[in-house]
Amino acid sequence: MKIFCVTPAFNEANNIVAVINSVKPMVDEVVVVDDCSSDNTYSLAKQQNITVLKHIVNLGQGAALKTGTEYAIKEFADIIIHFDADGQFFAKDIETVIYPLVNNKADIVFGSRFINKQDNVGMPITKKYLLMPLAKLVNKLLFNINLADPQSGFRAMTRFSAIKINWQQDQMAHCSEILYQAVKRDLRIKEVPISVIYHNFGQKFSNGIKILVDLFLAKLIK
Repeated sequence: MKIFCVTPAFNEANNIVAVINSVKPMVDEVVVVDDCSSDNTYSLAKQQNITVLKHIVNLGQGAALKTGTEYAIKEFADIIIHFDADGQFFAKDIETVIYPLVNNKADIVFGSRFINKQDNVGMPITKKYLLMPLAKLVNKLLFNINLADPQSGFRAMTRFSAIKINWQQDQMAHCSEILYQAVKRDLRIKEVPISVIYHNFGQKFSNGIKILVDLFLAKLIK
């Protein structure tokens, strides 16, 4: 069984090496997709003896994940993991996330920060009590999805599921589109607990609002 980890990266020079090295022992191949970083993320990743793909223009996290996922499919990956490059996820949780796939209990698994209360300790207040509830409401209203975590970037899917899911959102709203497509295609969905370390970066209120706006404007239900 070939397990690939796809990691989108944009200006993550401070974190990329540590993230790669933490994930390497858990998977068969790490695929970093550099989304046209202006720092040395790409060169640092290349030095780690892994697969590194590069966008010549900045397209967004959703687009970077799609590039990496399509590569993994072409390389006949059996399980494809999505794992952020900012150092907030724990590589040890990969085992928990892929367990239902390895044991044929699910087709796609979403890591959740809200199943156990301790998993979201340190989450910014606006994100925890405003943006996440709003995102959850949007998922419910637009897609009839009611998972505990509406916007987790830590997920894993089988090759079969990755081929069936074809998201179009290039930015952060891809999380909800992947959820929606998984439901629409009758995939077996499982949510498992993960832990997160919250940093000062990547948690801007405006980013969360943009996700919600993108979801409403895109009208993903087709």
